[in-house]
Formats: sequence, structure tokens, C-alpha cells
Amino acid sequence: MNLNQVTIPSLDLTKSIPFYEKLGLKLIVQALPHYARFECPDGNATFSIHQTEELPKGDGIHVYFECENLDEHVEKMKRHGIEFDQEPTDQRWLWREARLKDLDGNQLILFYGGENRLNPPWRIEENKPE
Repeated sequence: MNLNQVTIPSLDLTKSIPFYEKLGLKLIVQALPHYARFECPDGNATFSIHQTEELPKGDGIHVYFECENLDEHVEKMKRHGIEFDQEPTDQRWLWREARLKDLDGNQLILFYGGENRLNPPWRIEENKPE
């Protein structure tokens, strides 16, 4: 099994599409006003947004995008007018993360986990790759 796509809600795709393009995603499907899909610049995953009348309540959705050159990527996005809630920060779970919210309040985490993304020191031994 492989994760293909994550879809998140948006109140207005005409505003959300340019935001995600500034993040570096490539628009590949535009079916306004209801749906848009993006291709991630690395790997084979896609990311989509769909129009909704109401956003989720509570903590909502958290989406993680891994960036090998996290600090450089964040600086580039800031030059494009993207505001971050948290600058790149080393976390106790051995990832470096920057956090921001999209226009609908969905939590986005740009991170670099390297080897620790799949193989943290606390990974369950019987599931470690050989």
C-alpha cells in the first residue's frame, strides 16, 4: 500500500490555489469551484483541495510536507509573502519543523526528518527494515 493523495477542505478554491502554488505545488487538475489537485515536486504523491460549505471544528487537519532544504525553502516562501507561525525549529522527536496555516486554517507543517522520519531511535524493533 502507498499513500497516493490527501484532500483537505477549503471555502474558496480561487484563493487556495495560488497559496499552494506559492508553497511549490504544481496544479494538475482545476475543476472550479469544487476541486483542485496538485502534484508534489518530489515523489509521486498528490494533494488536493475541495470546496466545502463549512470547515472542520477543533484542531482540524494537519498536513506534513517534507523538504530536504527546509530553511532555504521557508525563506523562499517568505519572499513570496507566505507567513509562518513557527520558524524552522529542531524538535525533540528529531525532526526540524516550520509551521503555518493555509487560508482556511488547516495546519501545515514543513519538515525535514531525514533518517528519523521512518527510523527514529524508538521505532519498534520487529518493524525495522533489515
